[in-house]
Amino acid sequence: MAEFTGERVIPGQVEADLFNEHLARYIFAARLCGHKRVLDIGCGAGYGVAELAASARFAAGLDAAPAALEFAASHYRKPNVSFLCGSAAVLPFRDASFDLVVSFEVIEHIAEWEQMLREARRVLRPAGQFIVSTPNRLYYAESRAAAGPNPYHVREFEFSEFKSALEAVFPFVSFFLQNHAAGIVFQPLKPDEAAEVAVAGRGPAPEESHFFLAVCALKPQLGAPTFVFLPATANLLRERERHIQKLEDELATKTRWLDDLRLEHERLVAMYRDQTAEIEKKNQWAEQLNQEILRARLRVEELEAELAAQARGYETELARLNAEMDRMGQEARQYAEWAQENERRLNEQLEAVAKDLAGRCEELARCVDLLHETEKQLEERTQWAQTLNAEVELLRAEMAACRAQIEMARRSRWLRLGRAIGLGPEFRP
Repeated sequence: MAEFTGERVIPGQVEADLFNEHLARYIFAARLCGHKRVLDIGCGAGYGVAELAASARFAAGLDAAPAALEFAASHYRKPNVSFLCGSAAVLPFRDASFDLVVSFEVIEHIAEWEQMLREARRVLRPAGQFIVSTPNRLYYAESRAAAGPNPYHVREFEFSEFKSALEAVFPFVSFFLQNHAAGIVFQPLKPDEAAEVAVAGRGPAPEESHFFLAVCALKPQLGAPTFVFLPATANLLRERERHIQKLEDELATKTRWLDDLRLEHERLVAMYRDQTAEIEKKNQWAEQLNQEILRARLRVEELEAELAAQARGYETELARLNAEMDRMGQEARQYAEWAQENERRLNEQLEAVAKDLAGRCEELARCVDLLHETEKQLEERTQWAQTLNAEVELLRAEMAACRAQIEMARRSRWLRLGRAIGLGPEFRP
């Protein structure tokens, strides 16, 4: 079931005056919707759509609150009535869809009120009418002085602001002022539908009125008669007496509540005194505890200072170690680069040595071959030398024999004699 929040009117959940204030606007509009397609923007609980549908060919109610639409659909189901959820600033209808569009007490609730007016004109047929109402900001602020601003209202209007806003969108606008008025009714015992109304005086000025209501159109309108709505329970004095009695009953109930609250207050005061004494004791204990906490806090601060000093020392040592690690890392990188360079050079040297060894091995092989050849030659020459030695020894022996013979010949007297006479060989030593 929909809940009355103080802003949305739910039939049966509000007092009669408030409900009749809203219903009167729909009865005002119902005179203009005979056999027409009608749209109610911000239909709420749907009672107004049902009122319009009584004479309209088709009536649609649009609202942004699913709970309100659920209430409306369950309480005002009719063949020519439809309820749908949507935004007043973006109407889900084609252009020129309705003969009459109404929007009562909605414009002040939405920030896109200018767009709502343009949307109402868009869905209105060329000969159609748009009826819109809003509370007078000056009167409303005065009536809510104690309660404060309405939290559901986004933009409230004074009459001049309301007039300018409507005339900026619609070329023809007729304005009405809605107020509660005290009246004296002469009603026949068996009344018919005809009624005569005599309105004395000019009525209140716009700035003194409760609500503004305007009938907007795209073409000129004929006539703007005064309209008086007389609720079914029209004995205003009797209704007020009942209301006063109801208020007196409520006041008596509240007086009993106040007496009960006074007794409860006295009991609570006595309890407060007892609790105050208890609290005083606890406060003394708490003061002692606070002193201990203070001493503990001072000790904690000392420890924190010591820890901070140690932390600074650790940070300094850590910074030194980090610097040393950076230096060692740099040296390690340098050593690595040096090792890589040495490895490269060593590899080059090894390659050169390997090439040199390969050359030397080839030369050594040649030397070995030469050595073998030399050994062979040496052996041949040794044999030749041995042969020569044998020949030399033989010659020596022969020479020795010759010397011996020469010596014998030199000693021979015959040879000396021949030599003396100039014959024979001359031997030289």
